[in-house]
Amino acid sequence: MTGKQVIEALAKLWSAAWAWLQDHYRAWKQQAPAADGDKPRSPRWFWYALVGVLLLSILAGGERIEGREIPYSQFLALVNDNKVEKAVVTQRFINGTLKTEDKVLGKQFFTVPLWDDSLGKQLQEHRVEYVVRSGDNWLSNLLFNWVIPLAIFAGIWMWLLPKMTGGAGRSFLNLGNKVRIQQEAVKTTFEDVAGAESAKQELKETIDFLKSPEKLQKLGGRMPKGVLLVGAPGTGKTLLARAVSGEAGVPFFNISASEFIELFVGIGAARVRDLFEQARQKAPCIIFIDELDAIGRSRGGPMAMPGNDEREQTLNQLLTEMDGFDATAGVVVMAATNRPEILDKALLRAGRFDRQIVVDKPDLIDRVAILTLHCKAMRLADDVDLQTVAKRTPGFVGADLSNIANEAAILAARGGRETVTMADFEAAIDRVMAGPEKKNRILGPDEKRRVAYHEAGHALVAENLPTGQPVHKISIIPRGVSALGFTLQLPVEEKYLSTEAELKDQLAILLAGRAAEQSALGSVSTGAQNDLERASEIARNMVCYLGMSKKLGPRIYGQRQQLQFLPGDVGEQRNYSEETARAVDAEIGALLEEAENRAAGVLAGRRAQLDRLADLLQEKEVIQRDDMLAALAGI
Repeated sequence: MTGKQVIEALAKLWSAAWAWLQDHYRAWKQQAPAADGDKPRSPRWFWYALVGVLLLSILAGGERIEGREIPYSQFLALVNDNKVEKAVVTQRFINGTLKTEDKVLGKQFFTVPLWDDSLGKQLQEHRVEYVVRSGDNWLSNLLFNWVIPLAIFAGIWMWLLPKMTGGAGRSFLNLGNKVRIQQEAVKTTFEDVAGAESAKQELKETIDFLKSPEKLQKLGGRMPKGVLLVGAPGTGKTLLARAVSGEAGVPFFNISASEFIELFVGIGAARVRDLFEQARQKAPCIIFIDELDAIGRSRGGPMAMPGNDEREQTLNQLLTEMDGFDATAGVVVMAATNRPEILDKALLRAGRFDRQIVVDKPDLIDRVAILTLHCKAMRLADDVDLQTVAKRTPGFVGADLSNIANEAAILAARGGRETVTMADFEAAIDRVMAGPEKKNRILGPDEKRRVAYHEAGHALVAENLPTGQPVHKISIIPRGVSALGFTLQLPVEEKYLSTEAELKDQLAILLAGRAAEQSALGSVSTGAQNDLERASEIARNMVCYLGMSKKLGPRIYGQRQQLQFLPGDVGEQRNYSEETARAVDAEIGALLEEAENRAAGVLAGRRAQLDRLADLLQEKEVIQRDDMLAALAGI
């Protein structure tokens, strides 16, 4: 296809597209108005088509070519024969007109030239009237030299930015001040939240303020501006916030604090302003900011990291917005964090987060209620005892208990059972606490015998010390990364304090596995590494932080501090001399030596029971409390 044919094709396409757009516009004008009196909007593709027609007009409206194409050599011959009357010279073509019409060429022609400086002189010598033009209009020049290259560059940048920022780039350079806010009409109520009765009681007052703020205003009081939920991960802080919104029947703005932080300084502050502006328009409502510590870390100080201008500006804007709240606006800010100790003090003062509610780990009664809630939709067998499951899971939070119920259902489905049995719950707890069974990790006879004596030693000492908790289960099946066995004790009651005697008994139980190996096999192994770590930590706390050393007295040795540049790590600042440090080490060593001697003494008086229990473990690999008591009876 020649250049002329391309131009003609573009021109025809432009004419057809323009005619189609005119017809569509006339049809749109004839449409009846909508119910509200406004004309219906033209669809978006109409505007895309209009832009396409404009581009076609730019492409087709540039250089015009008329006549037949001839070789450049023939053009020079026609000039030399004085047959050319006039010529239009452009950058890409020469359009010519003959003095007399030729039978073959006609009156007009065009050619693609080979540029040289002598062409103009040659045309002038043969008295050819010629005009020199650029050949391109300014619109096409702007389009091809500037608009299209910049559009290509912007498209490549927008495609690469999310990959470079881990998916954070939601718009070009992510410069918009809009933040993704999940606004929803929450249907969650306190009936969907098991346990946490004290936290729910305090939150009910917030609901009363949102439903009828005039009660408090009559007394001259004001509604609290902020409620901070503090608790370990998985305790249900977000669920409680949703329940407050559902009980109050108000809109719920849910956002994570990390959504405010972006690459450029000032974006986070703009998004905070946008969030609170939207909340004021929807008042009464609740704003819930999850993981507040992402923007609320303490400013300044010797441990602060440099280069946090964006986070600090975002925090400053949040403080300003909370100060600017009208007490009667009906907007409550709720936030959640599991690290309140690192929050800025300005956030926690009165007038901002007026209330701090602790969402603690559930106790035994709460764990039973949580398990009952999560098992409501499950088909449980008759042997399932949720009270026993709750006793086996001290320290577990709501998310852990939900995971255990789900794991039990998965195990039941894997086994092809129609109901979830107690054995499924037992296996689910073992999986969550110690990791999945390593069926491909087969212990040799010698290793199996050593692990059996190790776990039997833990169990015997735990059963025979005054404050030892009853043994519920013993296993020598490898689990997790490095656990070759475990001894599970079931607490008799929930306890929040430990006495000196209880801690010393716990040290003896931890070192009993090592003592059993030494007593029965004449040597120790690396299997006691975790026991030694835990025992050393307990002994150090007793001496340095709990004042349980008669020699050193009731004093704390060393000051623990959070390392802000290494989140989750805790450092220690020594505030005692080297001589005291030697005394601390000596006291720790004395506690551990005493504990190991106690464990060895208990095992020495029950050697026959130790051998019987170790043999039973090698035979069955997993034994329950009833089997253990039956094996030890009469020995």
